[in-house]
Amino acid sequence: MSCKEEMESWRVQSPEEPGFHAVITPDTCACQETQIFRLNLPKGESYHLESGKLEMHPVLIAGAAKLSDHALAREMTRFDAFYLPGGDSVTITALEDCIFYIAAAVYEGYGKAFFRAFEKDAPVGDIHQIHGEGIGQREVFMTLSDKDEASRLICGLTWGGEGAWTSWPPHQHEKDLEEIYCYFDMPLPHFGFHISYLKSGEVDDIVTHTVHSGTMVQCPRGYHPTVASPGTRNAYLWVLGALRHTSRRYDLAVLDPALKDFNSAR
Repeated sequence: MSCKEEMESWRVQSPEEPGFHAVITPDTCACQETQIFRLNLPKGESYHLESGKLEMHPVLIAGAAKLSDHALAREMTRFDAFYLPGGDSVTITALEDCIFYIAAAVYEGYGKAFFRAFEKDAPVGDIHQIHGEGIGQREVFMTLSDKDEASRLICGLTWGGEGAWTSWPPHQHEKDLEEIYCYFDMPLPHFGFHISYLKSGEVDDIVTHTVHSGTMVQCPRGYHPTVASPGTRNAYLWVLGALRHTSRRYDLAVLDPALKDFNSAR
């Protein structure tokens, strides 16, 4: 398989059918440390989520739900999230039709269960952040930050500007972390592009993935900027999975040297 063919395989369209679905796991995908599951739970139904040997970080992408059989028992609204360490479990009951994106990685004994409510108007700081500038500016809400205790995962929600770039300048962190982008709130015919390329400045060899709601794109290595079509805002849950607990850091991204000095507002 050529490098281009491999990169083309990094795009997965997650299932919309009711139930719990393994979307990106090491047995079928390029990412070996970072996993994604999707739970589609119709109103009134329940699902008992067991983490097993994994740490899990469910984020409620659509609907409303209730957690029970756990110290975290409470109701959830859109974009609320929680963290389960390994060997833990919780019952999720849908109060409305629900979609959960669930990040996972190997649990190494670091991390305790916690709940994070989404606060749209939270002041800019450790959890609510503004990244980039110009046409590369985006809003970020950290659902599982590097300051929260966990084994491998760092996760957050990002919203770009209309028709704008996100993750610009292009970056990679292949020596330390894998990443998966999980798109939402981009119903067809809205769409964006997720770009993958392996070597600095070699943009003739890029692979462009069309993305919309439910699309998930792996970034096991290489650079990966994204851009939205006019009239569309790219919106995604990004999931960083450290290759080892000691590299569970948010400051390890390496900008493409060939593009890092480009003014994003031009």
